[in-house]
Amino acid sequence: MKGDEKEGKARGTGLLDLLAENENYRKIILGAGLVGIALIFLSGFLTNSGKTQQTAVSPSKTYTAEEYETHLETELTELITKIQGVGSANVMVTLEQTKQSVYAKEEKASGQTTKDQSDGTTRNETDQSNETNYILVKGADGSEQALAVTEIQPVVKGVVVVCDGGGNPVVQQSVIDAVTTALDISSVRVCVIKAK
Repeated sequence: MKGDEKEGKARGTGLLDLLAENENYRKIILGAGLVGIALIFLSGFLTNSGKTQQTAVSPSKTYTAEEYETHLETELTELITKIQGVGSANVMVTLEQTKQSVYAKEEKASGQTTKDQSDGTTRNETDQSNETNYILVKGADGSEQALAVTEIQPVVKGVVVVCDGGGNPVVQQSVIDAVTTALDISSVRVCVIKAK
């Protein structure tokens, strides 16, 4: 049994020696290794360029305040009309404020204290000044704009729902629950009324 193992090792070593000694086999092994390395490099490059292209294609949708109101009204109308007993419904949404942008700024505060002593009395005067500068970024066209840090979406002020089943207290409560959960507002801001 030990003889078989030694013979197998000798054949394996012999095969590697044979491959290493033969000039054609060395060229083939070296070429295959270089092609493998090139394929690994290219696959990493192609994968990264594909990801960059995907993110550039999908821009995010932004709404004006009026579009946001209309969008909320449409979504709420679709949701409310699916509640049992509501019937047809009209929804009106009012916003407390429009969308606001918060810009990056740099604040500097400086102060100066002066001490005046005359006739045995001491008087201290303090002068403080604050300076706020917005951080500007140059655009591709050379114009400067303030650097926006975040945007605050409009806040819902109130919702009025006029529906056929608005006179039923169970339907009213179901509609109020749906609207308050969907918009994350308090029930005080929701009014449900029976349609004529």
